[in-house]
Amino acid sequence: MTRPPKITPKRLALQESGTVNTHAEGVQDSTFVGSEFFDPHDLVQVRYEMLRRVSAEGLSITDAVARFGVTRPTFYKAQSDFARAGLVGLLPAKRGPHGPHKITDEVMRFIEQSRQDDSQLDGPALVERIHQQFGLVVHRRTVERALTPSKKKHR
Repeated sequence: MTRPPKITPKRLALQESGTVNTHAEGVQDSTFVGSEFFDPHDLVQVRYEMLRRVSAEGLSITDAVARFGVTRPTFYKAQSDFARAGLVGLLPAKRGPHGPHKITDEVMRFIEQSRQDDSQLDGPALVERIHQQFGLVVHRRTVERALTPSKKKHR
């Protein structure tokens, strides 16, 4: 029976930063196999080395995508991101919405004031009041999330 690999401090840091390569098993390049320095779980390192091997050593793109466990579109996206922004371009972009779109500061103040006036107001009642006051159609969960303090710790 084999034990799962020990989670190292580096792996934890990669997970927290969102830069862990979830397809590390696909990295078959000899540079990464058995190396203490080259880590197939480090997404930025894998992408950079893949680009470097093509650019500096003349490795074909076909061979690069096979050795580094990515698709051709992934290679071309990494190449254009690196050309546009350097190493920072290889960092994964945050996916999904980057904040509430309809719950502006003004709407948030309205929600908080409404809750102060009547603490029994629930999500559906607040949704209706927001619609009456601002003409906005928002989902009940959007209002509930806006009222819940963020669980993420900002550094």
